[in-house]
Amino acid sequence: MIPWLEYAAFRLLAALVSRLPYRLADAFGSLMGSAVLFLTGYRKAVTFDNLVRAFPEKTIREIREIARGAYRNYGRSILEMLWAGGQESAVLKEKIHPQNIRILHEALNEGRGVILMSAHFGSWEFLLNGVKLHIPAPIIAIAQRQRNERIDAMIDARRRRFDVTTVPMGPSVREVLKGLQSGKVVLILGDQSGPRESVFIPFFGRPSATHRGAAAFALRSGAPIVMVFLMRRDDGTHDAIFERVPTDGLSGEREAQIVELTKRHTAVLERYIRMRPDHWLWMHKRWKHTPGYEQHHVAGPHEAAAV
Repeated sequence: MIPWLEYAAFRLLAALVSRLPYRLADAFGSLMGSAVLFLTGYRKAVTFDNLVRAFPEKTIREIREIARGAYRNYGRSILEMLWAGGQESAVLKEKIHPQNIRILHEALNEGRGVILMSAHFGSWEFLLNGVKLHIPAPIIAIAQRQRNERIDAMIDARRRRFDVTTVPMGPSVREVLKGLQSGKVVLILGDQSGPRESVFIPFFGRPSATHRGAAAFALRSGAPIVMVFLMRRDDGTHDAIFERVPTDGLSGEREAQIVELTKRHTAVLERYIRMRPDHWLWMHKRWKHTPGYEQHHVAGPHEAAAV
C-alpha cells in the first residue's frame, strides 16, 4: 500500500475506534484478530509450529484453541492501543488493577532506577497508557520503529503522553544508563528474537536467540529487573502482576553473568506464558535463528489443520 494511503487508513481507524465504548472496541478487536486468522491465514503455519513444539503434551484441539485466542488477543491489543490514544488518564488508570506494585516501589526506593521488563503479552500497549499511571517515576521506553514514518510518529505520540520518553532499539545505551542513574524506569519488551549473534537461551525447550541488553544494563548499573505482565479479566480490565528477577550470586558485567541473568528473566517470561498461552504473540518467528529451524519449519498436515 502507498505510505500516505496506509497512514490515512490508520488515522481514520484510530479516530473511529477512539470514539467507541471500550467494550465495543475490545469486541471489534477480537473479531478483527479472528478475521486475520480465518480470512488471511497470516503466519498460521508459524503459529501452529511454535505451539506444537512448545506444548508437545497438548492435543490438536487444545493447540487450535490457544492459536485462536492468540490471534484474538493480537487484534484486541491493536484496537486497545488506538482506543487509549483518545482517552483521559483517569479513564485509562481505571482499566489497570496493580496486584503487587509494592515490588516495583521497593525496587525504585533503592535509588538505582529500575529495568521494567515485559513482553508482547496481554494488552502490552496498556503498559504506557495505563500501568504507567500507577508508577511514580518517569519512564524511558525502548521502542521498535514502524516502517511507515507517519504511522510511527502517530503511535509514538500516543506512547509519550504520560511522562514517557521513547528511544529506538539499538543506539540508546548512553540514554538508558543516564536514565537509570537518575532513578527512572526503563521499559523493555524482551520477548522478541534477537539477532543471530545474540546469546542463545533455552525457551520452551529450544535454544533461542535472546537480546542481552536488559541483563547488561542491570549488571552495569546495579538496577534491579522487575517484570510486569498484564492479565485480562472477564470485565475487560487488566491485572498488572509484578515480579522481581533474582540476582543472587551475580556481580560485575562478565559475559557469563549476563547469560545467567538473561536465563533468569527468560524463565520468568516462559512461566507466565505457560500460565496464559493465549496472551502471547505466537505468530512471531521467535526461533528463526535456532539451528535447524529452516529445515524443520515446513508446513505439514497438522499445521493445515490448525484452525
